[in-house]
Amino acid sequence: MDLATADRPAQELSKQELQNQVVKALQSNLPPESLLWAAEQTTPYECDGLTAYRQRPLAVALPASYEQIQQVLRTCHALGVPVVARGAGTGLSGGAMPHERGVTLSLPRFNQILKIDPLARTAVVQCGVRNLAISEAAAAHGLYYAPDPSSQIACTIGGNVAENSGGVHCLKYGLTLHNVLKVKGFTVEGEPVEFGSEALDAPGYDLLALVTGSEGMLAVITEVTVKLLPKPQLARCIMASFADVRHAGDAVAAVIAAGIIPAGLEMMDKPMTAAVEDFVHAGYDLDAAAILLCESDGTPEEVQEEISRMAQVLSAAGATKIAVSESEAERLKFWSGRKNAFPASGRISPDYMCMDSTIPRKRLADILLSIQEMERKYGLRCCNVFHAGDGNLHPLILFDANDPDQLHRAELFGADILETSVAMGGTITGEHGVGVEKLNSMCVQFNAEENEQMFGVKRAFDPQGLLNPGKLIPTLNRCAEYGRMLVRGRRLPFPELERF
Repeated sequence: MDLATADRPAQELSKQELQNQVVKALQSNLPPESLLWAAEQTTPYECDGLTAYRQRPLAVALPASYEQIQQVLRTCHALGVPVVARGAGTGLSGGAMPHERGVTLSLPRFNQILKIDPLARTAVVQCGVRNLAISEAAAAHGLYYAPDPSSQIACTIGGNVAENSGGVHCLKYGLTLHNVLKVKGFTVEGEPVEFGSEALDAPGYDLLALVTGSEGMLAVITEVTVKLLPKPQLARCIMASFADVRHAGDAVAAVIAAGIIPAGLEMMDKPMTAAVEDFVHAGYDLDAAAILLCESDGTPEEVQEEISRMAQVLSAAGATKIAVSESEAERLKFWSGRKNAFPASGRISPDYMCMDSTIPRKRLADILLSIQEMERKYGLRCCNVFHAGDGNLHPLILFDANDPDQLHRAELFGADILETSVAMGGTITGEHGVGVEKLNSMCVQFNAEENEQMFGVKRAFDPQGLLNPGKLIPTLNRCAEYGRMLVRGRRLPFPELERF
């Protein structure tokens, strides 16, 4: 280590001096192929699925053992250098965006399924195991892992826990939180830590619920024990068309009000169905203003009865056309469009910003009509696809990030959607997390006392604020400034990455 910088705190060093210090310290713990610091090597890590904001880290560590993870954390903690854990990089809120004066801890090498217990219906997997790989491995035992984000072919279970990810079947089977029993990892100091247990409950505070959805700010996740469910004997899907979004939104509420909890209940508006139909040819009704996908699973008798009831409710709610899958291939075809909504949007626009607010089901039509007004207000297109059954919206705002004015209007559009959702009794995020994308909108959701309580939780785990800093909650001054910006019709860019 350079004697000229060894005794100076990290914040006093230039970026180049700090990089030299960090790289030299990490080289003693990692082999050459596990440490990247040249610009051309770190550029692929400068953002996650939210590509509008980018930042290169000082270095990227790619450990291959738990001991190496521990050493990286201990080294960075001793130097006072931030650490941002990263999985597959499929997040959509900038939660894994690097810190420019920190180290990105990339964990894809931890991709082993350690144990499947068919009797207990559990699987123990490392953090880098893909979501879909769990179900593929469990299929031999007639089991599967229920939460199924649209990115399940690529996203990892560690990232799913960090963001409390959902999916199209989470209406019936729950989010990641409801399907995880135990999480192992390390604190920022490199101390091993464990949350939850393989039993039905764990002693003490429910810290498993706390760490699930904590976006990498409390601990680095390394190993997860998940619940497995028996594969349903049969699943069938209804595709229902509606002439206007009001009827479609009311139909969602009607299904739930009838006491039916579908395995999945999804909605897409006309622009989105056009985009996905051109991409995957799922057989969608392109004349419909909106379509609903309603799935039933269970025994053949249960499915037949539930499909019949849902069809009756949808017809009474104003469905203009109803199609029911007659085979597994047709069911998967119906879902192929929904599962490919994001890549389909990428084919028709240089960039998109995917919002993630949640509202009461009864307000679905109201928010869709409001979004249509916002399209005119901001001069940008928006395709809507969402988990209608639990009111989790995914409006995709289409824009070109190379045009600063379009990016600015997309930010305003997104903030407007989130604030309107809160005004309708909802929240600013359902499953994608806050990251850097929604940080300003936290000012709308929470008051000063609530903010301080969340700061307190962060300090309890990470007193120096080194784990994924700058993504907790804005300062009170920043919230006040955000309010002034809204009055003037502007939106602050994502925050400078402060310590918390």
